[in-house]
Amino acid sequence: MIIREYVEQEKNKLKSLIAPLQLKPHLVIVQVNDDPGSNTYIRGKLNDATEVGIEAELIKLPITIEEAELLSLIEKLNIDPKVHGFIVQMPLPKQINEEKVKRAVAPSKDVDGFHPDSKLVACTPKGIVDYLTSEGVQFQGKNALVIGRSNIVGKPTAKLLLQKNATVTVAHSKTTSEAMRFYVAHADIIVVAVGHKYYLDRTYTYKKDAILVDVGINRVDGVTYGDIEPGLPVLLQTPVPGGIGLLTRLSLMKNLYEAYQNAISN
Repeated sequence: MIIREYVEQEKNKLKSLIAPLQLKPHLVIVQVNDDPGSNTYIRGKLNDATEVGIEAELIKLPITIEEAELLSLIEKLNIDPKVHGFIVQMPLPKQINEEKVKRAVAPSKDVDGFHPDSKLVACTPKGIVDYLTSEGVQFQGKNALVIGRSNIVGKPTAKLLLQKNATVTVAHSKTTSEAMRFYVAHADIIVVAVGHKYYLDRTYTYKKDAILVDVGINRVDGVTYGDIEPGLPVLLQTPVPGGIGLLTRLSLMKNLYEAYQNAISN
């Protein structure tokens, strides 16, 4: 099933779960940037929330805000019983410590899944694994290659694939070209998140039944490209656009519903 169809199907399931609820799940998005990519992504999240019946609000703060003021707002959201989950949209301005902000969000409300003690799985890895599982992909014993070691995508994706009993290799900017070509040629599942247009292309050798997951968003002259050249000779390759971004947004909605259920049961 193509990703767009899968996402619509999952949204409809979520919508049917939320429709009978008297108290609706409540999401807050805190934005402290004027990043065009963030603006687009937030619009998508707000539209998704409306579509499935989630109450969502955007708190947009000036990029000159001091770190202490942002942390104070986060603490208010942490203790507000009407808010079931919230995210602080990245990137943040240079005067604010990103790691400190991630750790300030209460784990029970961390619907991004960034806090070390979060009860929820980070959205992008969750979206990837949920979708591949729906496609019948088996992870156990497979060679999985994660290219990129960011705290938002690379590392949590590697961790989740390990939990699924895949044999995981993490490659990065210091991996030699020779080693990279070896790992790519022997990988059953490849997840690429490096922010480099067509980082993987036809010069590499792939297993014919390989699965390529493209997390890259690269905007060049107003056009969006992935980290993987389209149409490679493999079993499954996720598109850009219309791929992992949709799965990530879906996972945010699923995480919020889970956080809501946890809050109600407690």
